[in-house]
Amino acid sequence: MFDSVRDDLRATLDEIRAAGLHKPERVIGTPQSATVNVTAGGRPGEVLNFCANNYLGLADHPEVVAAAHEALDRWGYGMASVRFICGTQEVHKELEARLSAFLGQEDTILYSSCFDANGGVFETLLGPEDAVISDALNHASIIDGIRLSKARRLRYANRDMADLERQLKEAAEGCARRTLIVTDGVFSMDGYVAPLDEICDLADRHGAMVMVDDSHAVGFVGPGGRGTPELHGVMDRVDIVTGTLGKALGGASGGYVAARAEIVALLRQRSRPYLFSNTLAPVIAAASLKVLDLLESADDLRVRLAENTALFRRRMTEEGFDILPGDHAIAPVMIGDASKAGRMAELLLERGVYVIGFSYPVVPQGQARIRVQLSAAHSTEDVDRAVDAFVAARAELDA
Repeated sequence: MFDSVRDDLRATLDEIRAAGLHKPERVIGTPQSATVNVTAGGRPGEVLNFCANNYLGLADHPEVVAAAHEALDRWGYGMASVRFICGTQEVHKELEARLSAFLGQEDTILYSSCFDANGGVFETLLGPEDAVISDALNHASIIDGIRLSKARRLRYANRDMADLERQLKEAAEGCARRTLIVTDGVFSMDGYVAPLDEICDLADRHGAMVMVDDSHAVGFVGPGGRGTPELHGVMDRVDIVTGTLGKALGGASGGYVAARAEIVALLRQRSRPYLFSNTLAPVIAAASLKVLDLLESADDLRVRLAENTALFRRRMTEEGFDILPGDHAIAPVMIGDASKAGRMAELLLERGVYVIGFSYPVVPQGQARIRVQLSAAHSTEDVDRAVDAFVAARAELDA
């Protein structure tokens, strides 16, 4: 039987390669850092890493690594169980309490990933009599989570408040019992920030709840690194915040839902990814507590990241590159043509700068780009070297 399936799968893989959409994996032989050593799938040797979500450079931070070592000795390797059976340790409850305080929410529930967190919210909270209104550019995990629910699904154009209000009125006309607006805090392909203050105003006006996936913001966006709700002054007006421990907060894995107490209480009883997935490894929980210690004790990493971001964006603009506007550490360099974006990424790797080209269907047709992601671990010299590599790669590409 599988012989016929194999032929179909191979044909599909050939189509992916022919369309220029194949995603090769480059293997690195070092810890995740500002500089990594590529051992396979690209130019071998040491390269500058400008494509990781390691915004604060904490993935190999000595204090975080030391906390992980200590946690292994104290708490063991894994839980071998789910939370409600025998998979909850003190360290998990401590992390939930710390995240709740940090994010200004009443309670927090941990998941094995933010994908699972988003997958567990909608089905639990919303039924056929409810409506969910989603930004058109929301992350795939939100889209998949919404598909699991039986709620009425409405969508508004990216950050378009007039369209959002139209959808809110449509939900009301349909006599929705509950209406939930959901948005990314930062849209990962563009670096654009959701206008949460305006969203909350509309939610208040129309009696809706607000949910934000703040995976690309918590840790470094906002005065205290508490994400886009803090940036917009609406921490007390957002009902649900989901996020990850796998980006700025140490870069390992794990996710969470921080929300109103009753919402978290219901998720503990009925959220399927929580009930039927193994508990977050205790070593990650303990290391995440150390990350929160670092974030609450100083702002040097956030300041350095902001400086690196401003430098890269300014220099690239001066060199004539088209960068989407903003001040987020995601700095998309717009190329347009998919094959050209892929070729530029290859040329940059040859020059010691590791980036990835993104094209359709990840981004719209004709909007291929190289998504550069800055880190607090980068030095000024690293940023200047990356810009110089872009200039040289462009010259060769256009020659």
